[in-house]
Amino acid sequence: MASPSTISPPLMILLLLLIPSVAFEFDVGDETGWVVPPEKKAQLYNQWASRNRFQVGDTIRFEYKKDSVMVVSDEDYESCRSSHPIFFSNSGETEYKLNHPGLFYFISGVSGHCERGQKMIIKVMSHPEPPPGSNQTGDSTSPASPDRSTAAAAPAAASLVGVAALVLMMMSSLFE
Repeated sequence: MASPSTISPPLMILLLLLIPSVAFEFDVGDETGWVVPPEKKAQLYNQWASRNRFQVGDTIRFEYKKDSVMVVSDEDYESCRSSHPIFFSNSGETEYKLNHPGLFYFISGVSGHCERGQKMIIKVMSHPEPPPGSNQTGDSTSPASPDRSTAAAAPAAASLVGVAALVLMMMSSLFE
């Protein structure tokens, strides 16, 4: 392997571009978990979802007792119909990876729970592609992402820190 002082700036830029994006895990409903919301808070889960920004690769985690989680079509979401789920789990602790951009429709599969507000729509954004000819060295002028503070960084963050440390070490040796 080349010593840090022999790595060229274009190679360092390439290394920076190869750093994986960080995925996040979200706990649905925060401390509340996945339960039938109180009568006056029927929009609890959609309000929770609207406070977060979800991107492809993120994971959402449902914690519940004697219940289930289903991903359904928009029509089944509107009518609280659980007969043809796209995804179903009743393990008590369900993790679901958001694997494409667009809308995901979640409902409880327990009779009456969806009608009482135990349902949620999540909008998943794709990772933005830099426009052609844009500066890709980190001096981007794009607006900052909304706060994702309710999410926990996935294990990919640890590798990101390691790669960043290596890059900083290589860059500092260039100026010796």
